[in-house]
Amino acid sequence: MTLDIDLDFGITPKMPRDRSMRIGCIGSGFIMNDCHLEAYGQVGFNPYAIASRNRAHAEAAATRHGIGVVYDSWQDLVADPQVEILDIAIPPDLQVDVIRAAARQASHIRGIQAQKPLAMSLDDAREAVKIAADAGIALSVNSNMRYDQSMRALKSVLDRGWLGEPVLATIEMRAIPHWQDFLHKYRRVELINMGIHHIDAFRFLFGDPEKITCLARRDPRTKFDHIDGITQYTFQYANGVMATSLDDVWTGPKGESDDDIYIRWRVEGTEGLAKGSIGWPKYPARTPSTFAFTTKRTPKAWISPSWDAVWFPDAFAGPMAQLMCAIEDGTEPELSGRDNLRTLACVEACYRSIAEERTVRFDEFDL
Repeated sequence: MTLDIDLDFGITPKMPRDRSMRIGCIGSGFIMNDCHLEAYGQVGFNPYAIASRNRAHAEAAATRHGIGVVYDSWQDLVADPQVEILDIAIPPDLQVDVIRAAARQASHIRGIQAQKPLAMSLDDAREAVKIAADAGIALSVNSNMRYDQSMRALKSVLDRGWLGEPVLATIEMRAIPHWQDFLHKYRRVELINMGIHHIDAFRFLFGDPEKITCLARRDPRTKFDHIDGITQYTFQYANGVMATSLDDVWTGPKGESDDDIYIRWRVEGTEGLAKGSIGWPKYPARTPSTFAFTTKRTPKAWISPSWDAVWFPDAFAGPMAQLMCAIEDGTEPELSGRDNLRTLACVEACYRSIAEERTVRFDEFDL
């Protein structure tokens, strides 16, 4: 069968003209060491300096990834006039302090990539966005699931209209994430740390919802006090689209369910259907995400492209690339802090829905 459609799904991010911009890396844990720096090495970015709470860890990362400068503190790194971009990979409740210091002391810094969530509250995130904007620094958030290969392909198919009008989107996650120590004091766990990927993906695919409903229960495996262990949330859009995610971090007793973990997604439209999976739960095995779709343009045919790239770590080049492109072009980053406020408003809507046992409108939040 001859396919009358373009099979370029745009999964490869646009790269900056200048890949030599000097990146100052703050943090040397798993996300920086095994994801950011691995991805940067693949595409030829320039991690120039690194700092961490533990200098020995920073030195080990520098040796592994060929970084020439190691600092005792992030404050010293921020002050280095050679640093052009800050790449932050520390707990998000500490990020506003770094952004504040960069804006106050470092006129040489052109851009900042922060982790998601940008902050642990919408108010703190607003402050971070304002600080960066007032200082003329491009602020971006590492919403890396937008650069997962199956999400890029799905967005391309939706934008081209091959599924017609979207009707229903679902994500089902059965996985056991690691909860970082800093989360223990906030009682906010799943939505702010893992669910935020799916929440941001819904916004990437369909835009801002009109209203949100969320239910949650405690996760029996998570021993510290928390609001949201296992969650289910539904986004309703003005055009009728429903997008719902079930985030199950229990999956069953440890040892009994370890071989049945996954993230699967599905989007149904008036003219077609797409479905796929995210390869992350099988990390560190290199497991590409999957993607398949059918459309009335190719009756009774499923189109199933494949690729060698994976979400962790390959997709982490995309968020840095789009920040560099924005710096070069003098434009707002695609993953801007300002855009991320809208994702955080959706997270806050979920928590408000849980607390008040009601559906929450997106326009209840002042953005």
